[in-house]
Amino acid sequence: MHNSNTKLALSIVLLFSSMLILTFASVPIYNLFCKAMGFGGTTKREESFLKPQKGTRKIIIEFDANIEPDLPWKFVPKHRRTEVTTGENSLIFYESENLAKNDIIGTSVYNVTPDKAGKYFVKVHCFCFEEQLLKAGQKMLMPVSFYLHSDLDKDPEMDDVDRITLSYSFFKVRDL
Repeated sequence: MHNSNTKLALSIVLLFSSMLILTFASVPIYNLFCKAMGFGGTTKREESFLKPQKGTRKIIIEFDANIEPDLPWKFVPKHRRTEVTTGENSLIFYESENLAKNDIIGTSVYNVTPDKAGKYFVKVHCFCFEEQLLKAGQKMLMPVSFYLHSDLDKDPEMDDVDRITLSYSFFKVRDL
């Protein structure tokens, strides 16, 4: 009887520990899954920049910013929207500020809506590719260089899309 109680207690502790580890790892794991699978409007990432083929379609891109409640940062897009032509590279900025009295490292996850636009949204450079360190009271401009692939012009499923939203959510990694 004592041996079975020990096994049960050990199983419960292992289950609880596994759940706790998965809770802390869920944001980075979800982010990696979305990037690998193109799930939920995740954009493509251009590893080496080749000049994209110019398209003809104009699309309005709107920018959204969110912060987890535990992160004492201000995080906003410098511009709420811009109009782009497919195949043209665009550069926009988000502004962040650490409102805390200590240095903090944060990381962001991103997506585009509608989801079907994600496969055409190509990021050339983005602050979201790396963790970001903001020192206490520091303000920083965070760039995003992107384009909409010109194949969007030929996709009949994209005919109803005239507006795409690029959304970021920042999460605290750790205090320093």
